[in-house]
Amino acid sequence: MKILVTGGAGFIGSAVVRHLIQNTSDSVVNVDKLTYAGNLESLASVENDPRYAFEKVDICDAAEVARVFREHQPDAVMHLAAESHVDRSIDGPAAFIQTNIVGTYTLLEATREYWRGLADEKRVNFRFHHISTDEVYGDLEGPEDLFLETTPYAPSSPYSASKASSDHLVRAWRRTYGLPTLVTNCSNNYGPFHFPEKLIPLVILNALEGKPLPIYGKGDQVRDWLYVEDHARALCLVVKEGVVGETYNIGGHNEKRNIEVVRAICQLLEELRPQKPAGVARYEDLITFVADRPGHDLRYAIDAGKIQRELGWKPAETFESGLRKTVRWYLDNQEWCRHVQDGSYQRERLGTGK
Repeated sequence: MKILVTGGAGFIGSAVVRHLIQNTSDSVVNVDKLTYAGNLESLASVENDPRYAFEKVDICDAAEVARVFREHQPDAVMHLAAESHVDRSIDGPAAFIQTNIVGTYTLLEATREYWRGLADEKRVNFRFHHISTDEVYGDLEGPEDLFLETTPYAPSSPYSASKASSDHLVRAWRRTYGLPTLVTNCSNNYGPFHFPEKLIPLVILNALEGKPLPIYGKGDQVRDWLYVEDHARALCLVVKEGVVGETYNIGGHNEKRNIEVVRAICQLLEELRPQKPAGVARYEDLITFVADRPGHDLRYAIDAGKIQRELGWKPAETFESGLRKTVRWYLDNQEWCRHVQDGSYQRERLGTGK
């Protein structure tokens, strides 16, 4: 297959691209605007592969998106391009409305026009896979509750509201126009190449520099943690074997309170990097509780039983094994981290790609 991946220079998108190039015979067209979260250094291992192509394109640019379809003739779309940071959505929601809602609409219309012109067999086999988040479901009430594919939407932040909107658009384009769409909703991802504003990489890098490890409120927020490479495997399985019109929840079966996650990172660093910054006796001493953010959901947890029953997927990593791999990766890839922290990775925005 030739798969068009939007947002392929982002955290999850780059994991999908690497998986497709390194573990399948598929070709990839990576469409990415290269906002602050897009980093081509995350694709260094595949950038010279003849089955990989990069297009620096904003999904809100209808003419450019149409050109990409004409020139590359993909067999499927995996739509990951999105603004995805809750705190940023609270401070500046406009970008989330534009990219996540208007961008998804623009991409759907370009896809529909392209799909309508395909030969019969290609049209029947074509897929549009929309990748979303469990945050569209809102907050869980009981300690035993889990998000199901049928859980009503109740988004809490501008980010999750914009993703909920995009999910509704995708389903409407299938119902109204017959576009063969699938939707997946995932839990919190973590792993290599994660942008340092997110909890796990932020804690790792702050600890290495002897900086405070900020935790919202008391750190009681519960999240289901999914190793990004497990997620990439699941997404590639869904686009090929998932049933059109279906939704699949993808979770790691790893519920942890934020304070537990931070303490686990500190314990791993005590083992893997015992030489601490000056003045730091224990990494845990750097933990700092800060005011909670507005509308902060307390608990997310996914029931991923459907994708396991119907497609045979389950995570390969436990939270413990995945977190150890993640901490080791950040310790071994300080140059990648420095380029993100000092902004030098953004020089790639100036390029036009392959």
